[in-house]
Amino acid sequence: MTSTPPRDDVRLIDCSEAEHADAILAILNEAIVNSTALYDYKPRPPAAMVAWFAAKRAHGFPVVGAVDAAGQLLGFASWGTFRAFPAYKYTVEHSVYVHTAQRGRGLGVLLLNELIRRARAAQVHVLVGCIDATNSASVGLHQRLGFTHSGTLPQVGFKFGRWLDAAFYQLTLDTPSQPQDG
Repeated sequence: MTSTPPRDDVRLIDCSEAEHADAILAILNEAIVNSTALYDYKPRPPAAMVAWFAAKRAHGFPVVGAVDAAGQLLGFASWGTFRAFPAYKYTVEHSVYVHTAQRGRGLGVLLLNELIRRARAAQVHVLVGCIDATNSASVGLHQRLGFTHSGTLPQVGFKFGRWLDAAFYQLTLDTPSQPQDG
């Protein structure tokens, strides 16, 4: 697995709803409006962040932020439930979003490496990323960090007047140390 050395101008934090919901929403909405990173059509309203953070807190899911020296959020990463069936309890679906003006600076690597570290600590076994198949930057990021392509669902989305293919990339970890049914 490749890693990027720590950056002096960026630090990782745990995001809070009170302090970071607006910045996270702005990053998400930019991606919704201008890319196929999210298969949403319309920007999300501020109220959507209340439910988003509530779900993260309820399940103990991390929301990791990368901030500059002034505390400005440059990007964030998190994970959530992969599928809502008990046997998937050791698998999570993650996401990484970087502010449009900050892309290409290694923040995605920094954030995803932190998610991987936290996944091991949380006894997660598999991290899954669902990536638009044309998003070569995200595909490349995942491949550099050891994720493997586990399948593509062709034409499952429709946005910007075209069909979209969803590619799945996964990283299988050596955790949990003692998996259990139930």
